[in-house]
Amino acid sequence: MAETTPHRHVVLGQVHGLFGVRGWIKVYSHTRPIESILDYQRWWIGNAGQRQQYQVLEGRLQGKTLVARLADAEGEPLPDRDAAVELLDLDIAVAREDMPDPEPGEYYWFDLVGLRVVTLEAIDLGQVSAMMETGANDVLVVKGDRERLIPLVMDEYVTEVDLEAGRIVVDWDPEF
Repeated sequence: MAETTPHRHVVLGQVHGLFGVRGWIKVYSHTRPIESILDYQRWWIGNAGQRQQYQVLEGRLQGKTLVARLADAEGEPLPDRDAAVELLDLDIAVAREDMPDPEPGEYYWFDLVGLRVVTLEAIDLGQVSAMMETGANDVLVVKGDRERLIPLVMDEYVTEVDLEAGRIVVDWDPEF
């Protein structure tokens, strides 16, 4: 059953291959650790507003590859490779309400993308367009009059994140 998404879905991975002949799929996961995507029993597979619901029956690491066996919304397992091939290259999403709330002071990247970024002096620097992982710390990619990369270091550069107001306050020189 395809649906036009009435609630928010968060893409956590992609179907990137087939595994065997019994309907198993290979999964590319954006979660860390990668097998955390298997914590969600209900996946929405598709693109944009057209997704179908699937149940995760089982999943595991197979060498360095994550594999999963799915059932459709009625609980019928994907019977074979031919049924699974229709899912190739489609996004795997979960409903935002199925995700646990982050700890205080921690944020999901997707909750930060789209927020306005202003300095302590209320100078508008733009909007968070993406996030980057650098190893040392995460970085906000802010697009406004130009692109800025601002380290997501709480209390040093980021002084406030207000999700309800849609705003991040930073201690940042607007000329930098």
